Amino acid sequence: MNLLYISISGNTRSFAKRIQQHSEIMHQENPDFPIIQLKEIHDNSPFEKEESPYFVSLPTYLEGGNGVDSGDQEILTQSMREYIEYAENAALCLGVIGSGNKNFGHQYCLTAKQYAAQFDVPVVADFELRGNQKEIEKIYQKLATIWFNHETTNKK
Repeated sequence: MNLLYISISGNTRSFAKRIQQHSEIMHQENPDFPIIQLKEIHDNSPFEKEESPYFVSLPTYLEGGNGVDSGDQEILTQSMREYIEYAENAALCLGVIGSGNKNFGHQYCLTAKQYAAQFDVPVVADFELRGNQKEIEKIYQKLATIWFNHETTNKK
């Protein structure tokens, strides 16, 4: 199970590494559970054609405003958007995980919502800042369920 992520402050990277570790533990307990493979996308990432379905995790960085009638312009995560747009990558995206700070109200995870709308995929989950262990376990379960459903549907 693949997870592409972009991290500006390190929060999303921390979350990605911890959910990957959780996936390894779950896989040891039950080999049917998938291990998460990580790929960090950044401004200097070469564009590659993805060969397998994946999820995306990204933070919310917006330019000013309140996210309702102003200030919903994405900043700093554009390289992920461009990576997904490259070749047929968008067709393999299974969903988006957003992170943010709940103190920002409507802007909380707004970048993930924008990506979901643009690429016609669900916002699978969200977490605040680095996420806590309970969120990691819950989000992994959601990802695994979607992954199993996708694998089962596409094997027929």
